Amino acid sequence: MNRPVVITGIGPISALGLGTEPTWQALQQGRSAIGPIQGFDASGLPNRLGAEIDPGFKVRDFVPKTYRKATKVMARDIELAVAAAKTAAMDAGLRTAGSDPSEGEPHYPGDRMGCHIGAGLIAVDIDEITAAMAGSRHPDHPNQLDLHNWGKAGMSELTPLWLLKYLPNMLACHVTIIHDLRGPSNTITCAEASGGLSVGESLRVIERGQAEVCFCGGADSRMNPQAFLRQVLAKRLTPHNDRGAQAVRPFDRSATGGAVGEGGAILVLEEAQSAAQRGAEPYARVLGFAASQTVFPEAGNRRPDPTGRGIAAAIRGALRDAETEPASIDAVVAFGCADTAWDAAEAAALRDVLGPDRLAKTPVVATRAYWGNAGAGGGALDLAVAAMALRHGALPPILHREDPIEHLGATHQDAHKIENILVVGIGFGGQNCALVLGKA
Repeated sequence: MNRPVVITGIGPISALGLGTEPTWQALQQGRSAIGPIQGFDASGLPNRLGAEIDPGFKVRDFVPKTYRKATKVMARDIELAVAAAKTAAMDAGLRTAGSDPSEGEPHYPGDRMGCHIGAGLIAVDIDEITAAMAGSRHPDHPNQLDLHNWGKAGMSELTPLWLLKYLPNMLACHVTIIHDLRGPSNTITCAEASGGLSVGESLRVIERGQAEVCFCGGADSRMNPQAFLRQVLAKRLTPHNDRGAQAVRPFDRSATGGAVGEGGAILVLEEAQSAAQRGAEPYARVLGFAASQTVFPEAGNRRPDPTGRGIAAAIRGALRDAETEPASIDAVVAFGCADTAWDAAEAAALRDVLGPDRLAKTPVVATRAYWGNAGAGGGALDLAVAAMALRHGALPPILHREDPIEHLGATHQDAHKIENILVVGIGFGGQNCALVLGKA
């Protein structure tokens, strides 16, 4: 029999802030963090909007003193995951090996704590790779890279542990070491769907009795010239740089594309009875989860199926797993990336499952209007928002949807009660997931 699972801690990190209090306050104020990029020179690019984390962020503030040397081999994505995990543990009141020893012994033995974290394609530091490439130029053509020189001279410019900064499993690796999480562990690399899929895996591990608690979620940074350029070349970003945050309009007829962001969230999932025994106060129950794959060969699988069939399959599966009906869903936290094709496919899936009349009365929040597309961290942030909304009995304002696409005109004021929230995750590679969270 499946064991009930609850969310007892949340560690959101985004351009809106670090932790639940600043994040929730900014969301309730309807404050978007999207604006002109400051972290690197984007003046030569057609898209120049992003959502950047406060430059004062330092990962050293979130690790034990004995672990600070290890921060030298942490790429930005790893730093975000480590900080989010520490914040989530503190929010949950959960003692681990990474807690202050004066607080007492860990609540659980390490082999009863798991970890599943979603990661993206980590972009290398431009200064590091440039130094190596500068020493690898072709002797007769100085503007060309010579792979022979790369092997002879270029790689010597990189530190021996350089690669350890950029392996996607290193997010979970550092989190498990710091907190002594010796239970089931995995890294999910399924683009924007990674965060939600990771939470789903932790859910199943706890339900099966393989762990009492799991750290899960995702983190990603696309505020790096290389990572940013990938999104520019994919033509997923709005060209209206002069409009600032107003340019990002999920589920609006005037949408022209999204904006890049960075961040993510780690959530502490816990078996409900174990959580109650240690006096934890849950944010929400995790009622159901399902995943699916969109296959659309007509577009070479590079664009979504306009019918949203694959997305709908994940939503239906999550509802079945939660043993509930579409009519029980009071709000949706959607992927909503402000790309018209993807938004239309997601809307089609919601109409198909919830029904057009029900959908027209159901608020659909799209958080990428607040903090951009944080890649593998975005789905975890969506789940964090849903959990906070259930605790507070309120939804964030729906931003920049002045001319909503069909059946998506409901606002947060329409929600007279919030008992169950559907969270939809979509990856540009076709991966889909859905989770149903219930009020604690």
